[in-house]
Amino acid sequence: MKKLKRYQYERYAILCREAYPADFDHTQYGFETEGRRDITDRWGRTIIRVLWGQKNEVIVVFKGSQNLWDWLLNFACFPKKMISGKRPYHVHWGYHYLLQQSSKVDSNPYEQLRPSMSTSQEADFLQATDARHFQAESLYQQIRNTLAPLIQQGKRVSLTGHSSGGAMAVLTAERLGLEFPDAIKRIVTFGQPAAGFWSFKQAYSYQHCTYRICCDLDIVTFLPAIPLLYWHVGKMLWLHNEKIYDNISTPNRLYKSLVSWLLRPITYHYMHKYIRNKDYFDKH
Repeated sequence: MKKLKRYQYERYAILCREAYPADFDHTQYGFETEGRRDITDRWGRTIIRVLWGQKNEVIVVFKGSQNLWDWLLNFACFPKKMISGKRPYHVHWGYHYLLQQSSKVDSNPYEQLRPSMSTSQEADFLQATDARHFQAESLYQQIRNTLAPLIQQGKRVSLTGHSSGGAMAVLTAERLGLEFPDAIKRIVTFGQPAAGFWSFKQAYSYQHCTYRICCDLDIVTFLPAIPLLYWHVGKMLWLHNEKIYDNISTPNRLYKSLVSWLLRPITYHYMHKYIRNKDYFDKH
């Protein structure tokens, strides 16, 4: 597995952060003016952004939980059976549901234009756009249909997401890879809960290019809290006390976090803590 470079980490982290505000100028991050598609959830909120530019990469950014309903889906952790080729596996039902939901009906151009159409115009529009199926098109299908022509142009796909968005990124990568096996470049997630059972971990095709970033004692990264049932995929990079730990075990991670918490009043006295905050004086 190749190392995740600092500039790559910062790029994905910034895009995940910028996924939450309603206003987002994608061009300042090197993407083309027309190189963007926002995909909305059942309430009409942007939940996924597909971004591309002149470079040979298209980035799919998944937003994490935004309201109480989203958070409750984290606890809908009963299994959903899927098939990867001939091999069945089980994933988290709630995160699978997020990808299977349809966008808000108001975003359907057919529904918007229908009141002003004559019968013949309506028939012509349906024949030209197949808009009858727009409402039933899932978020995953919208992602797939957006990426397909870009992949045909030679672009490769990177997926990134925060929280439940990270789980969606992992599930999307595995499913997309069945149709476009050479199109996936990397998957980078932040604060991601586990997306599937052991069977999913065994079936997952992108262990070598998936990076799961965890920060200190982020409780969401331990969810679902069902030991030996849900398993993470890819390589974990744990950010703790200004160090990066690769694939550290859960007991060791909990132990280091507890020790750090107990010793925190003492470690605040270390000189490197003062040096780390040197940038404050630029604003003084």
